[in-house]
Amino acid sequence: MKNIVLTGMSGSGKSTVGAILAVRLNSGFADVDFLIEKQEKLSVSEIFTLKGEKYFRGIERRTIENLSGENLVISLGGGAFEDDNTRNLLLNNANVFYLETSADVIFSRLIGKNDRPILKELTLDKIHSMLEKREKHYKLAHYKVLTDNKSPEKIAEEILKCLN
Repeated sequence: MKNIVLTGMSGSGKSTVGAILAVRLNSGFADVDFLIEKQEKLSVSEIFTLKGEKYFRGIERRTIENLSGENLVISLGGGAFEDDNTRNLLLNNANVFYLETSADVIFSRLIGKNDRPILKELTLDKIHSMLEKREKHYKLAHYKVLTDNKSPEKIAEEILKCLN
């Protein structure tokens, strides 16, 4: 089985849905941000602050490359799919799903959280702007699953239907 990769904005449910899918498929699960935090012994936010986004994106790309062909469900960080090399690698070697989530839902899920460096000082306008910038890449995914008003289990079911 090819890796199943979940992309989308922070707050779209990638990690939650990914864990459910991995159980249902009896495969491994890899959350790229978690793997990077474990390797670096710093949070994503701390890496951005101390070492910069360019450094983080390099580690992110290498981490994703190392997961290639591993028969996994992979949850990407919200910005990972913006990198041309990463995106092309995944589109050529995995089943990529875009978890499309409205700005309003993302805002409601992330308000009060500050563990995502790009979403500091969170506003609905900032989310709209980020979505507008990233969506052209997200929409290149093989599949799109709308997530608003759906449980993680329902989203996982829809992904499994696409794979059959």
